[in-house]
Amino acid sequence: MSTVNQTLNTDFTLVDLTEKPQLKLLLFVLFFLMYIITLIGNLSIIVAYKLSPNLQNPMYFFLSNFSFLEMFYISSTAPKMLANFLSENKSISFYGCAAQLYCVLLLAGTEFYILAAMAYDRYNAICHPLLYTVIMRKIACIQLIVGSWAIGATNALIHTTFTFTLPYCGSRKLNSFFCDIPVLLKLACKDTFLNEIIVFIFGGGMTVGSLILTIISYVKIISTILNIHSTSGRKKAFSTCTSHLIVVTIFYGSVIFMYLRPKSSYGKDEDKLVNIMYTIITPLLNPFIYSLRNKEVKIAMKKILNRMAAALMPHTT
Repeated sequence: MSTVNQTLNTDFTLVDLTEKPQLKLLLFVLFFLMYIITLIGNLSIIVAYKLSPNLQNPMYFFLSNFSFLEMFYISSTAPKMLANFLSENKSISFYGCAAQLYCVLLLAGTEFYILAAMAYDRYNAICHPLLYTVIMRKIACIQLIVGSWAIGATNALIHTTFTFTLPYCGSRKLNSFFCDIPVLLKLACKDTFLNEIIVFIFGGGMTVGSLILTIISYVKIISTILNIHSTSGRKKAFSTCTSHLIVVTIFYGSVIFMYLRPKSSYGKDEDKLVNIMYTIITPLLNPFIYSLRNKEVKIAMKKILNRMAAALMPHTT
């Protein structure tokens, strides 16, 4: 009991990406710019969806929700990381660490199933074009989004509860720039076999489950596309899926590498690079991947910018 009480009253200490003082300011500027660009880029997709009549369809409904999620996902880790670059005090409270872990897991889990929902949307658009508007009606899209958040919230609650009921003794130094399950299990002064099983069963089941749903959608999509006789038709069908496949590959690859492995391999320095990939880089790339490869989004954004410029012109003359 005293060990648990000691744990509750003790802060954790996060670790910077580098211990070299001359690099910290450079990394702060770099990641600050990445954070601002991520927020602006994803917000632009949301604004484009809201203000453009030609984007009012399920594909862009899911994309705008995905962009909304990405803004909060990067915000769950980046601000604390940026503050630590400029501060000598890199501590985070026990409850602050628990809150951060819950948010990261909530948003990551939700992202898995929104990506699966986006794959299901593309499956219906390509494989059932005549029934697409019936299958992917507004209420069905909302249900898929709500279901994704519910799965993410449940998974995050399970992992956060089991992780923070462990006693922590000795060093409270987390070899990471945010609170994460692998580095927390490494500090526990109790056997964590049950926690590792929970990560594999619940975390692995959720991750693999959403991946299987995504793969099933794409197997059927590819099968349908290969049966299209027109080369231009095949190219157009593939072009609507490639952006989504790039995001799926980056996100799933880094998360599976990070979590579905034994405890003995936790806490290595190279894990920080993997963490950056799925918490910072993926949200940053999202607006570029979807907008630069999508003519409709680029046209919508151009129209919005033209309208803004036209509205400002009278005030500048």
